[in-house]
Amino acid sequence: MPGSLQSVRLQSLRWRLLRTVCLASLCGLALTATMSYWQAQHEAEELMDGHLAQSARLLLALVRDNEAHLGDLATRLATVRSNEENVYEPPLEFQIGGGDGALLLRSEHAPPVDLSAPAGYTDIEHDGQPWRILSLVANSGDYRVQVGQSIALRDRAALEVAVQSVLPIALMSPLLLLLLYYSVRRGLKPLDDLTADVAARSPDNLMPLAGRHVPTEAQPLVVALNRLLFRLRATLENERRFTADAAHELRTPLAVVRIQAQVAQLTADSADRQHALDQVLAGTDRATRVVEQLLRLARLDPLARLPTSSEINLAELAQRVLADTQVPASRPEPRLQTRGTPLSVSGDGELLEIALRTLLDNALRHTPDEARITVFVRREAGEVALAVADDGPGVDADELPRLAERFHRGSEAGGDGSGLGLAIAQRIAELHGARLEVENLVEGGFEARLRWPRPAASVLQRGQGNRMNAIVVDPQK
Repeated sequence: MPGSLQSVRLQSLRWRLLRTVCLASLCGLALTATMSYWQAQHEAEELMDGHLAQSARLLLALVRDNEAHLGDLATRLATVRSNEENVYEPPLEFQIGGGDGALLLRSEHAPPVDLSAPAGYTDIEHDGQPWRILSLVANSGDYRVQVGQSIALRDRAALEVAVQSVLPIALMSPLLLLLLYYSVRRGLKPLDDLTADVAARSPDNLMPLAGRHVPTEAQPLVVALNRLLFRLRATLENERRFTADAAHELRTPLAVVRIQAQVAQLTADSADRQHALDQVLAGTDRATRVVEQLLRLARLDPLARLPTSSEINLAELAQRVLADTQVPASRPEPRLQTRGTPLSVSGDGELLEIALRTLLDNALRHTPDEARITVFVRREAGEVALAVADDGPGVDADELPRLAERFHRGSEAGGDGSGLGLAIAQRIAELHGARLEVENLVEGGFEARLRWPRPAASVLQRGQGNRMNAIVVDPQK
């Protein structure tokens, strides 16, 4: 449990923000302290170097004014002591010599530096401590003065100044972090409310999320979630309608099967019994067809794209479908007609065969026996079409927009069929980047086709340019 809590905290936006801000604050505090110390050290060096210069010039003036009483001057300077309680008032450590470098006066703890050293500032090591030494020569050249100061004093001063600069910020940091935590928590409260809203919802509540008080940065998330909820609601409604329609479509043939089985069981007449058994077989076939189409739709619906794809010759595919189609002896054989050079599309051959069989089966079921059926493979205005046309009575114009709806059967379809065929063909067309089109022909009849649009990269043309020809193929020969 502690491990999971730690994992949640690591993934939490709130903890990520706080962690990032804390690290940034610590880095900023460290950088501020370093810059403050460097600046304070620089200022302390300049200030104390100036103090050494003033002390050296003062000593030169005192020596020049007391040339006849250097012994008394030494005694008086030896009695000068600083306030020991103030670390920034150290004893004045000095050496005074003649122009030739001979030592005249020296404080008790002055570093033993050669008085003949060049004028200016130098850093030396004395008693294991670094010292800053200033050497001055009188304008007349008859006197030399050296004053010294411990560098540790300068470092201490710089450190104290830096601490005094950074300490208020460091003391306020916990308060600032607490204020930041409160601000982040308050700023993320709309997301917490959104989370609680989603968590408290029942599975069937797919209404849009309220995003009025959600921060601007989270608005795209709310919009995306609402779009997802809308799609889920639409999908759920479709599934409910699909389930209800499927139950209805299966209930009818199953009821027929049950009734006819009872008739066959109870009747003593052999003719009536045979008729009842024939009806049982017909009902079973219809139920089987509905189940097969439902399973096919269930497999097609989840697909976002084709699992496999290859180049399919539509003319050869149409010939295979026509060769396998069982046509009653009472009606003419369907024909295959191609217009243009051989055409191919990229897709799944098995699915395209299913779509063509569906269109062909619809034409055979819903046209009179004398109607002629033609399968077209053609190129029109750069677009490829796979079509099934008949010269039957056509379809009521009001029915055309609804023909591809699931379980919808036209008013003239009768009791045969499930109303799923065109829906399956339409889904196959979508997976192939094509579209399903249905229309009543001007010269009479009806045509359903799969059309691949001109921009589709999957459409390939092989053969001799755009030379057009017409070929009528009888698949039975």
